[in-house]
Amino acid sequence: MTVRRILFACVLALACGLAFGQTRVTVGYLHTLAVDGHLWTAEMNDIFAKHDIVIEPVPFNSGIPLSQALSGGSIDVAIMGAVISNFPSRGVGKVFLVNNIEAGTAMLFAQPDSGIESVADVVGRDISTTRGTTAHVFLVTALQAEGFDAEAAEVVNMDMAAAVSAFIGGAVPAVATWWPFNAQIMAQVPEARLVATAGDYYPDAAIMGGWVANTAFYDANRDVLVRIAKAWLEANDLLENDTEASLVRLQEEQYPNLDVEDLLSGFDLLQTFDNDAWFELYQDGSVEQWIGQVQQVFVDIGALETFVEPSTFFDASIFLEAYESTR
Repeated sequence: MTVRRILFACVLALACGLAFGQTRVTVGYLHTLAVDGHLWTAEMNDIFAKHDIVIEPVPFNSGIPLSQALSGGSIDVAIMGAVISNFPSRGVGKVFLVNNIEAGTAMLFAQPDSGIESVADVVGRDISTTRGTTAHVFLVTALQAEGFDAEAAEVVNMDMAAAVSAFIGGAVPAVATWWPFNAQIMAQVPEARLVATAGDYYPDAAIMGGWVANTAFYDANRDVLVRIAKAWLEANDLLENDTEASLVRLQEEQYPNLDVEDLLSGFDLLQTFDNDAWFELYQDGSVEQWIGQVQQVFVDIGALETFVEPSTFFDASIFLEAYESTR
C-alpha cells in the first residue's frame, strides 16, 4: 500500500469515528441473556476494542425480523435463538458461533383450572406462543417426545409479549414462553402450573442460539469474524469463571428491570461450557448435530421444505481457529 493510500485510509477511518485498523460491525440482537450475554460482557470489558472491533448494536424483538434485516444487508451480524437453524439453511447468512444451550429457558405454563397437568394434556388445546421461535421449538420437541404430532396442539401465534398477556388475561389455557417472561407470569398468575421446561427433554431439546454473519460480510471479512470469536472466548471465560461479578455488572448496565437474583437464575437455566469444552463440542460435531436437530423441527412444522446439511451453513472453523490462537 502506498503512503498516499495509507493516509487516505487513516483519514477515512477517522471520519467514520474509527481508529486506523479498526472495523465497525453492525450487530442485530435479541435482548435476552441467552442471546446477548456474551455481546455485552465483551463490550463492557472493552474486549471488542482489544480486537480492533467497534460494535454498533441494533436491538430487535424477535429472530424473524432480525433474520430479514440480515438478509437485506442492513446488519452485518445477527445474534439470535433457535432461528439460527432456520433462515441460514435457506441461504440467509452463515452461523459461526453458538452461545449456549437453552436447556431450561423455554417453559410451558397452564391455567390452574385448565385441566392441563402434562404435555399430553395440551393436545388439541390452544397455546399462545410465537411460531418459529425457541419456545415453539421446545413445544414441538416436547409433543414429539410424548408421541404426538408436531401440530397436535393449536398454536395461537402472536409476539411473545402478547402471548404472555393473553395467558395472564385468561384468554388461552396455556402458553409456551421463555425466561424472563416466567417471572411476569408467576407474579400475576401465581397459581399458574409449570407443566414442563426444555430441561425435561435435554438433550433432545438442545436449542442453540448464536451468531450469524450476513453472507456477503462472511465472504469478505472472515478475519473479522475470527476476531469476534476471539472476543467471544474472552467473554465466555468471564461468564464461566467469574459468573456472579459478570452478571451483577450485566444487571446494572443492561438489565436494570431485573433483579440480580433473576439474572442469576436465568443463567442457571442455560447449559453453558468453558472454552475447552466448547472446543471439543465443535470439533466432534456435537454443535453441528444440535443445529441440525432443531432444523428438523422446523421441517416437521412446515417452516422449512427440506432438511439441509448444517455443514452447508455452519462454519465451525472460525471458532476453532480463534480457540487455537489462544493456546
